Amino acid sequence: MTSYVALLRGINVGGHKKVPMAALRELLTGLGHGAVRTHLQSGNAVFTSAEQDPAVLVDGLERAIEDRFGFEVRCIVLSAAELRAAAGRNPFPPSSFEPSKLAVLFLSSPPDLGRLGTIDEGKYRPDEFRPGEREIFVHCPGGLGTSKLMPVLGKATGDAVATARNWNTVVKLLAMSEG
Repeated sequence: MTSYVALLRGINVGGHKKVPMAALRELLTGLGHGAVRTHLQSGNAVFTSAEQDPAVLVDGLERAIEDRFGFEVRCIVLSAAELRAAAGRNPFPPSSFEPSKLAVLFLSSPPDLGRLGTIDEGKYRPDEFRPGEREIFVHCPGGLGTSKLMPVLGKATGDAVATARNWNTVVKLLAMSEG
């Protein structure tokens, strides 16, 4: 069995696309996954599965959510090893940021460096970003919620599914997936 982390995009925000975590746990269990746990209300789930292809897991989860709740929710599924590798690529030294002010924008495909290269980082200082393999690390010293850079990065991801988690959440999900 492989341990996975599912990141649901855009649920339970402003009263839209409500997916109760108990229902998400039930849904994942119904799909045959084991050791299902959730974290926070923003669509973070950890589970085990015999399936080795994350794309198959994404497809099954997205279809099941639409069937059960009647709306589309895009998802990213990472193995615990993939999440560990992504966290290891964090270019910002831990002593240089508050965990709540660093986000990882997880992507369904590698970042489009051409699109990212068109962003004038100077316009968004002190916020800054660094692309990874299938993620973008975003440091916003003034806070993620007030960042003008975050929406720009969201648009620069093109057709890729993208969903952000702050560093505290990344660390917690990593612990849950490896524990």
